[in-house]
Amino acid sequence: MIPDRIEREIRIAASMERVWSALTEAKHLGTWFGDAGATIDLRPGGAITLTWEQNGTARGRVERVEPPTLFSFRWIRGGHEEPEPGNHTLVEFTLTPDGSGTVLRMVESGIRGLEMAEAGLREYVRGHEHGWTSELGELREYVEKGSE
Repeated sequence: MIPDRIEREIRIAASMERVWSALTEAKHLGTWFGDAGATIDLRPGGAITLTWEQNGTARGRVERVEPPTLFSFRWIRGGHEEPEPGNHTLVEFTLTPDGSGTVLRMVESGIRGLEMAEAGLREYVRGHEHGWTSELGELREYVEKGSE
């Protein structure tokens, strides 16, 4: 069965404020997440773009902004500008203090609601399971090295 969500949790040896900045500021997002830049209008309904040199640009819409503990956006597929039924998932980051560090939990949900064939959904899950592991590892490395 195709899962409806992907979940990851990591510990980052940095304050919640530093992790929050890396998640929500374009200058940081465009370094650890997209490798060719990012934009973000950090308010509910604001646009977010993430650009990769080899994979082009992904679009999204900010859903929730609750500094410094919760940030979420709708990840829009297929070149669409706005989230519509069948073209997006919800990506949610939750930050929790852990001693001198931060536990970051990421959940991408709504996968089974994407309008695509079963084989496409399976490939989407495989790609995003690997992608989130890789990207969150890059986030941890970026923040822990003090790239602010």
